[in-house]
Amino acid sequence: MKLYYSPGACSLAVHIALREVGAAFELIQVDLRTHTTETGGSFLDVSPRGYVPLLELGDGSRHAEGAALLQYVADLDPARALIGPPGSRQRLAVVEWLTFISTELHKGFSPWLWHKETAESTRKAVLAKLATRFAELDAVLARSDFLAGGYSVADAYGFTILNWAHLLGVPLMAYPHLQAWMARVAARAPVQAALRAEGLLA
Repeated sequence: MKLYYSPGACSLAVHIALREVGAAFELIQVDLRTHTTETGGSFLDVSPRGYVPLLELGDGSRHAEGAALLQYVADLDPARALIGPPGSRQRLAVVEWLTFISTELHKGFSPWLWHKETAESTRKAVLAKLATRFAELDAVLARSDFLAGGYSVADAYGFTILNWAHLLGVPLMAYPHLQAWMARVAARAPVQAALRAEGLLA
């Protein structure tokens, strides 16, 4: 498999998941500003959408959308420890969190907070909405170490997106349980390995 990624982007979640399940894969870095790969090729020739993550399977097929890829990668582990078996409450909870992170967090941060041209009124509205979501997560994580009970691909995705708060200067001090969860996820060996491979950790 090949994972097209950009350091610290949402592709980090899939990168973490691949390491968690012990998959064999190749990393191909993409410059999202120029839409070129590390070898100088056009990423738009690989993926017309122009964004990561993109996972190329052994048969040459290419697949996008982080929440979908996380479910696929989690199923590579026969025990399905990161997602739960089909039809289980565990799987329902994990997929529910993946959807929440995708729509309520990921699309809150991006594109609005990444672009300097975003109107200040829009920025304030986005930050207010995110604050309500952070509070909800903090309450959940006051009762549980991880989002869906045990560690899952939802935690890898949530960690990746919430990590943007540090990069964008969005304060999380008011959410101690959320911060503790971030630290728990960050301490995992596969997470450390992914961060190091992407140049995000010394």
